[in-house]
Amino acid sequence: METLFLNILDHLRSNEDFDAACLEQVIRAYNKSRTPDMPLGAKKYLLPYYLSTKKADKAKWLSWEISPEQEKRLVSILRMKPGRTASGVATVTVLTKPWPCAHACLYCPNDIRMPKSYLADEPACQRAERSYFDPYLQVAARLRTLRDMGHVIDKVELIILGGTWTDYPESYQYWFMSELFSALNDMDDDERVVEQMQLRRDRYEAAGLPCTPDECSKYCSEEAVRIAQGNSSYNEAVVHLYGSQSPWAALSASQSSSQDELDALQRINEDASSRAVGLVIETRPDALNAHTLTILRRLGCTKIQMGIQSLRDEILLANNRHAGYQHIIKSFELLRLFGFKSHVHYMINLYGATPQTDIEDFQALTHNSAFLPDELKLYPCALVDHTPLMACYKANTWRPYTEEELVDVLSTCLLMTPPYLRISRMIRDISAHDIVVGNKKVNLRQLVEKESQTRAQIAHRPIQEIRFREIRLDDSADELTLQELHYDTTVSHEVFLQWVTPENKIAGFLRLSLPNQEAVTKYEKDLPIKVGEAMIREVHVYGQVAAIHQAHGAAQHTGLGKTLIERACELAKEAGYKRINVISSVGTRHYYRHVGFHDAGLYQQRDI
Repeated sequence: METLFLNILDHLRSNEDFDAACLEQVIRAYNKSRTPDMPLGAKKYLLPYYLSTKKADKAKWLSWEISPEQEKRLVSILRMKPGRTASGVATVTVLTKPWPCAHACLYCPNDIRMPKSYLADEPACQRAERSYFDPYLQVAARLRTLRDMGHVIDKVELIILGGTWTDYPESYQYWFMSELFSALNDMDDDERVVEQMQLRRDRYEAAGLPCTPDECSKYCSEEAVRIAQGNSSYNEAVVHLYGSQSPWAALSASQSSSQDELDALQRINEDASSRAVGLVIETRPDALNAHTLTILRRLGCTKIQMGIQSLRDEILLANNRHAGYQHIIKSFELLRLFGFKSHVHYMINLYGATPQTDIEDFQALTHNSAFLPDELKLYPCALVDHTPLMACYKANTWRPYTEEELVDVLSTCLLMTPPYLRISRMIRDISAHDIVVGNKKVNLRQLVEKESQTRAQIAHRPIQEIRFREIRLDDSADELTLQELHYDTTVSHEVFLQWVTPENKIAGFLRLSLPNQEAVTKYEKDLPIKVGEAMIREVHVYGQVAAIHQAHGAAQHTGLGKTLIERACELAKEAGYKRINVISSVGTRHYYRHVGFHDAGLYQQRDI
């Protein structure tokens, strides 16, 4: 590997335009001329080789005489999948263990190897299963992989999936979060990480728990057959396979922690080399109330993924979903008053829906003051075998939309999306072989965006949705204008502040919430905020992740975030507010202290 690496280094030094395409040419030339005793060259091996040499063989690394500028170019070229951190953070998705679900939705998969609604072939699910659904193992393994691919892992957003987080016991919630922060805190000591990962794996293996796909499939096979035959339910199978009489019982009893233990780990994370700058859980509207939201803030959560799926009670009930219209309205109000960013799941092509009702509901969701989410998963219902929806399909009472209908609905929705809303996904990561009928195209979003652009040009109305406008790795952020977009909800006046380029690309934004006095008074005894307090719900600056306290020419660390915060404080003061809170994540607490905020219970606060 050293021969190939030094060859690449020579080309990098002699060619200022040396890029990823040139790298592939050098690798191909090396492989063509290599002898049998030389290792096969591949891009994925090069950066781990360089980083391990720099850490373990300092003398050899020094002999290469690589300048800081050369190292920056080298790492950039060797980095695998640069888009993984292009949005400004390294995102790590983890799953909770299988657990009984309060609902039995018509369309929801019943893969007993997974938490409800997930399938074993989904990428994040595969990683979770190999890690026994252990949070430490999942985070440590993923971050080590990202680091070896050349990504900076200083700033991490943790996304916790697994059905309904609030259905799990509070002691398990605290344990899960504690393990997540333990993994982050250990990342600057690779020997300790490897040791801790092995200790955990040894514990699971000693208990006889499965982790490979074959082992897990065999472990769950009898219950899976019973479910397929209609002789058991998902919840009954979960109790049998993971309950008190199962091999999981002893370990489950130890999966418990406390608020004090978590608090201590979070304080360490404030100064750790890998900090949690975002923490996301998913739940249902009917599971949210002031008590659960208070606990979620104590756990460190900043964003809530909430499955609403539809705004029509008749469609929700037809799909065996009992979180209705009024639950949805109240959950939006509480989320906003608590300062959480809302990330909503909305499904089209549900049983009982039509293209027209889907478009009408999306219009209401994104323009009715009772809702107005910040982020959205907008994806079509797909038919998975052994779900109750199969009977509807066979009875011809439900059918999947054609591709033309699907693209039309999604394009129409994309074009009506307001500038402060980000559509994060348009498909689920369900493997094509698991889908009986429905969309199987992984490039559905590209098809939708292409159609939307055509329509936008005809209508002379550009696409405003955030993800479509996000500044990319090769975009310039030199000419930026600060824009302020104002809109009202049932409980607040919102201001979306955004840095945009002349081409309307977005380089950073802030969500400011000015709660109505009436709304705060209505929920006063349940709220952690008081009358006269504004709220910053999110600050985000785009660009390739820069290491903490280092700048690499991207949009981050150029003062954009601080300017957004100062302007938000001015707006709140002009509107008559006396204080401003920020729903900061654990890893950004120091940052907000540096710009005038102090710790104040569930938030950080600044007098204005």
